Amino acid sequence: MSALGACSIVVPGSDAWRASSDDVTGSIHKPPPELASGLEVEDRRRALAALGTALDPQGAGGSVNWDNAQTGAKGSFIPVGPAYPMDGKICRAFVADVSTNQMQERLQGAACREKTAEWSLTEVKPWRKS
Repeated sequence: MSALGACSIVVPGSDAWRASSDDVTGSIHKPPPELASGLEVEDRRRALAALGTALDPQGAGGSVNWDNAQTGAKGSFIPVGPAYPMDGKICRAFVADVSTNQMQERLQGAACREKTAEWSLTEVKPWRKS
C-alpha cells in the first residue's frame, strides 16, 4: 500500500494567480456590536426600535425611552449631534442608558442606515464624559 501526496505551486502571471470575482480580500469583518449584555431578544427588539426613532434625522432629536415589563429591562436613547454621511449611509451618534435587573449601563455609540434600511449599530462602548 502506498500513499500519494501532491503539492501545487501557482506561478505569478499564470491564470491561477489572477484573482477571480469570487476571491475575497481584506480583513475579517467583525460582527456588529451588541447594545448591552444581559438583554433578551425582546429587550433588544424594543431597544433597537427606540434607537431608530431617536436617531431619525427628521425627528425631534429628543430622548426616546423603551421598556419591557416582562423582563424589567428598560432604557433610553439620546441622539448626539446631527446625522452625518459615511460610506453611502446616514449615521448618527447617541448616548444610551440601559438597565436590567442585574445591571445598569451608560453607553455611547453610533449607528448607520441605508436610505430605507433599519439602523445598525456600528460602535458601542461605555460612556465617557468629555
